[in-house]
Amino acid sequence: MKKDSLKKDRAVAIIGMGGLFPGAMDIKDYWRLLSRGEDAITEVPDTHWSAEDYYNEDTKAGDYTYCKRGGFLPAIPYDPTEFGIPPNILEATDTSQLLALVATRMALEDAGYGPGGKPWNRDRTGVVLGATGTQELVIPLASRLGFPLWKKALEDAGVPEDQAGDVVARLSDAYVQWQENSFPGLLGNVIAGRIANRFDLGGTNCVVDAACASSLSAINLAALELLSGKCDMMITGGVDTLNDIFMHMCFAKTSVLSFTGDAKPFSKDADGTVLGEGLGIVILKRLSDAEADGDKIYAVIRGVGTSSDGKSAGIYAPVAEGQLKALKQAYEEADVPPDTVELIEAHGTGTRVGDAVEFEALATFFRDAGAEPGNRCAIGSVKSMIGHTKAAAGAASLIKASLALHHKAILPTIKVDEPDPKLKIDETPFYISTTLRPWFSDARHPRRAGVSSFGFGGSNFHMVLEEYVPEKRDVAWDGTVEIAAFSGSTKSDVNEQLKKFADDVSSHKGKPGGVFRAVREEAAKTREKFSHKALHRLLLVIRRDDDIAAIFKDAVDALNGSGNPAGKAVFYDVSEDSHGKTAFLFPGHTFEIANIQFSRLASRPGTRLTDFVFPAGYTKKDRKAAEELLRSTDIAQPAIGALSLGMARILERFNIGADMMCGHSFGELSALRGAGWMDDETFLALASARGKYMAAAGKEKGAMMAVKAKLADIEKFLLENDLDLVLANRNSYEQGVLSGREDEIDRALELCKQNKLRATKLTVSAAFHTGLVQDAAKPFKDYLRKKNITTGKIKVFSNVTAEAYPDDPAGVKKILGSQILNPVNFVEEIENMYADGARVYVEVGPKSVLTGLVKSILKGRDFNAIAMDGSAGRSSGIADLAAVLCFLASRGYPVDLAGWETRPVAEPRKQKMSIPICGANYRKEKPARPKRRIAVKPQPAADGPDTNPAKPSATSESSMRSQAPVSGVRPDSSMVKDALAMVSESLKSMQALQQQTADAHRKFLETQTEAGRALAAVLEKTRNISETILGKAEPGAARIPQTVSPEPVAPPPVSEPSAGDVEKETKPEAIKTAPPAGVKPGASGVSIRWICSVLRWI
Repeated sequence: MKKDSLKKDRAVAIIGMGGLFPGAMDIKDYWRLLSRGEDAITEVPDTHWSAEDYYNEDTKAGDYTYCKRGGFLPAIPYDPTEFGIPPNILEATDTSQLLALVATRMALEDAGYGPGGKPWNRDRTGVVLGATGTQELVIPLASRLGFPLWKKALEDAGVPEDQAGDVVARLSDAYVQWQENSFPGLLGNVIAGRIANRFDLGGTNCVVDAACASSLSAINLAALELLSGKCDMMITGGVDTLNDIFMHMCFAKTSVLSFTGDAKPFSKDADGTVLGEGLGIVILKRLSDAEADGDKIYAVIRGVGTSSDGKSAGIYAPVAEGQLKALKQAYEEADVPPDTVELIEAHGTGTRVGDAVEFEALATFFRDAGAEPGNRCAIGSVKSMIGHTKAAAGAASLIKASLALHHKAILPTIKVDEPDPKLKIDETPFYISTTLRPWFSDARHPRRAGVSSFGFGGSNFHMVLEEYVPEKRDVAWDGTVEIAAFSGSTKSDVNEQLKKFADDVSSHKGKPGGVFRAVREEAAKTREKFSHKALHRLLLVIRRDDDIAAIFKDAVDALNGSGNPAGKAVFYDVSEDSHGKTAFLFPGHTFEIANIQFSRLASRPGTRLTDFVFPAGYTKKDRKAAEELLRSTDIAQPAIGALSLGMARILERFNIGADMMCGHSFGELSALRGAGWMDDETFLALASARGKYMAAAGKEKGAMMAVKAKLADIEKFLLENDLDLVLANRNSYEQGVLSGREDEIDRALELCKQNKLRATKLTVSAAFHTGLVQDAAKPFKDYLRKKNITTGKIKVFSNVTAEAYPDDPAGVKKILGSQILNPVNFVEEIENMYADGARVYVEVGPKSVLTGLVKSILKGRDFNAIAMDGSAGRSSGIADLAAVLCFLASRGYPVDLAGWETRPVAEPRKQKMSIPICGANYRKEKPARPKRRIAVKPQPAADGPDTNPAKPSATSESSMRSQAPVSGVRPDSSMVKDALAMVSESLKSMQALQQQTADAHRKFLETQTEAGRALAAVLEKTRNISETILGKAEPGAARIPQTVSPEPVAPPPVSEPSAGDVEKETKPEAIKTAPPAGVKPGASGVSIRWICSVLRWI
C-alpha cells in the first residue's frame, strides 16, 4: 500500500461540532468569542457559591480559596421533554448529563444528522467522552449523610429534640434529596450513557478520566474505535460543569490558581490559572467515509501522541521529557514534518512552572526537528478567555484549532502584553498571536496545527490536525451584527411588521440568551420577506451590545417623519424612482491599515493579504514596527490594493455593483481591476511594480503636505512665495496637497504658519505626482506595456484627464503610465462623474477619506456617499458593512440580503418547557422557613440582695441593660460553672462534628457555614454574659463583686467570626439575651435555662 493511501486510511475527519462554553451558548458564539478575543472570565455568580463565605486573599487560610473568578456557563433554556427526561428528576440529575444532550444535539445537527437530516446507522455510532468519575451532585447527597451526627451533637449540647430536629430540617433544605434517580444522576459514565440512551446508539459507550487531559484521551479512543472498524461514527469530546467551591478548594490548596483572577499563558505576568466550565462535542468519521457521504469537514486528525511522565518529583509536577514522548509519537504517526506546523494550541494554563515546562518541550522538539528560529508558528491558549475547563479543556482547544483551520485564521490569545522573558521565545520558531490574523497558505504544504493537553498524574496527549481544503469556502459569521429588513406598500404595513418584530424580541427579555438571541432568529425571517421594489423600505443594523429599545424608537420616529436617522442603525426611504447611478471610489496611499480590516476580511473567502499588514506576534512593539514598514511605498501600495480588491469582492457577494469607478492616485489601479479591465494576477503585479519603482526612484525622495484652504488661494500662495512645489492633489474645493523637495515643503510649512493657514506634513515616502518620481515612471511604463489590459462596460475615470478612460487598451496604458508624474484632479473627476449620473458613491478600501472629499465637493446637491470602512477601524468591520448594505437596500438597490449571516442548521424548536440550566446543578425553589423565637422561662433564683451593685459605664449602658443581671443579684458559682461547662461541651461537640464532616467531604457548604457562624456569634454573646456574671466587664465598667472564684473553663479552639460576620448573622431583633418579659429573676441571677435558651437560636 502506498504511503499516501495508508495516511488517508488512518485519517479521521471532524464533521460536526457543538459546544457550550463561558460566554458562548453555541459554536457560533464560541467563534465570536475566539475571533474577537473576548474575555469570558467573571466573578463567581450567586448560582454557584458565595465569595463572602469562601474567599480569603490569604492563601494559607484554611477552608478558603484565594481566587473568586472563573469561567461560568451562561444559562441555557432547557426543555427536559425534548430528551424524554421527567422534570421531577432534574434535581437528581447532574447538569453535566443534561447539558451534554444539548451539546450532542448541536453537533449532530451541525454535521447534518439532526432531525430531517441525512440517515445514519445509529447502531454503529458510539460515544466516548472525557469526564470525571463522579460529578457535583455527589457532594450535596453525601452531605445529607451527616445529618444524624448534627442532630446528636445538638442534643448532646442540651438543645431540645424538637429544636435539634428543626436545625437539621433547615440544613436539609439546602441539599438535594436522595431519590431513585440519584445514583445514575451523579455518575460520570452516565453522561455518555444518557447520550447513547436518548439518541438510540448501539456503539461503544464510556467516559475517560485523565484529569485535565480527559478530552484528548477520549478523542484518541474514539479515533481508535473508528480505525479498528468497530464503529462508523463517533460522538466524542469533553464535559465539565464542576466549578463549585469543592473544586475551587482543591485547586486553591495546590496553589495553582491565579492571585489576580486571570490566566495569562506564557506571559511575564502569569501567576496561575482560573477554572472554567465547558462542554465540547465533536462528530468523527473515517476521512474516506466522510468524503463518500458528502460531509462537511472542519479538519482532519492526522495523528495522536500519548505518553506518561513515569516516575517524577511529584504527582502534580509536569515533566518535559514525558511531553516530548507524546510530541514525537504524534508527528511520527502523522508522518508530518514539525516545521510545517504553523499553529500550536497549547495546554497553556497560565501557571509559570507548567507553561515553562510545556514551552521547553515544544522548543526542544521543534529545534531538534530542524525548525529555524523566527516568528513562524503561533502558540496560544483558549484558557486566557474561558479558563481551565479541566475535563473539557482538550475539547475546547481542539474546536478552537479546527475552526482556525476551517476559517483560515490565526486566533488571538489575550492577556499577554509581553512574553515571559525566561522562555526566550525569540530564539524559537514560536510567537504569541495576540490579535486575529489571516492564516496565509504555504504552497509547499497544507495548513497544520498541533493541540496539547496534559493531566495530573503525568498524562500527556498531543494531536496533529490538518486542513481539509486550502481554499476558504464558508463565511465566518460570528452572529454579532444582524440586519432586520421591513418593506411594504404603505407606511402602516412597515410599522405593523416593525411592531411585531419588536414584540417578539422583547418577549425574550430576561430569558437565557437575552433579547439578542431572539433578534438573530427573527431578523433572518424579515430578510427573507424584504423586497427592494416595495415603496417603503426600512432597515435596521442591530449589534449585540446595542440598546435595542432605542433603535426601535428611532425606527418609529423615522417612519413618522419626526426623526432624522444618523445612518448608523436606522435606514428608511420612500421612492418609486431610481436614485441614479452608483460609483465606487478606491483610496490611494494610506499606511496605518495594519489589522484594522481583518474583522471584515477574515470572515470572507477569496482574500489574501501580506504579513506586512498582519505581522506575527503583534504586541505594541510589533505594531509600531509594522506601521513603519507600511509607510514604505513598495509594501503599502500592493497591501492597499489587495485590501480594496477584497472589499470589492464582498460587495459582489451581495449583488452590489457599480456603473462607474475611479481611484485616487494608486487607487486608480484598483478601480481598473474592480471594473474588470485586468485580472488579479496583472493587478497585483502592477501594484507591486509601481510600489517597487517608486520606492527606488531618485536620491531626492521629496515630501508632501496637506493645506486646508481654497484651491485658488493655495495656487496664489505658491506664486506669491515663489515656492518650487506642485499642487499634486486637488482633493476638494477647500483642500489640496503640495508635493516637492523636502526643504521646500519645510519652508512652505513655516510660511503657512505665518499666514495662519492650516497645514500638515504627510507621512509618505516620496513626493508623488511630481518630477521627483521620474525615475519610477519610465520603468513602470515599460513594465505596463507587457501586461494585458482590456476595456470593459464599467467606466473608469482618470486622475490625469478627469474624464473616463478611452475604449482603447493602448490609450489606457498611455494615460496610466503617466499618472505617476501628473497631479490628481479629483475635484473635476467627481464633478464629471456626477454629470454622468452618479448619485451614490461607495468608498471601497481602508478609511473614509474619499467619502469626506466627495461630501465637500458636492455639498448642497442631491447625492449620497458612504464608506465600507465607515468607522475607520474603530468599530466592527462587520457593522460597517451592514450599514452599507442597509443604506443601499433602503434606496431600492437589489441587495442580496439572503447572503447575510447563516441560517440555523435546524429550525428553533418550540419548547414545551423552558428551565434555565447553568453549570451549577438545578434546584427547585423552596419557601424559606420562618425564623423561630423560643421564649423559655428561667428557673426561680434564691433571694438575697447585693450590697454593692455594679454600675455600668456610660459607653456600655444600653448593652448592659439587656445583658447584665439585675442589680443586687449575686451569681451562684455552681450554676455558673454548669452553664460554662455546657458552653464548653457545645463547642467540643460542634468542633468534633465539623472535623467529621471535613474528613468525610473536605467541604463546608453554605448552609453549614451559616449555621456554624450563627452558633459562634451566639456563643460570643453567651461568653460576654458569663463574663459579666463573673465580674469580667469591659474596661471602664464597674465590676460585680464576686464571693466565689469560679474554676476557669478553657473552651476548645474554634475560629471565631469577624465583627462584620457577627453583625450580619446575629441581628439584635432575632436573638434576645435578656430574660423574657414578665419573668422576674431570682437573687441567684440568670438561670441555667435562660443561658441554654440562647443556644437554641441557631
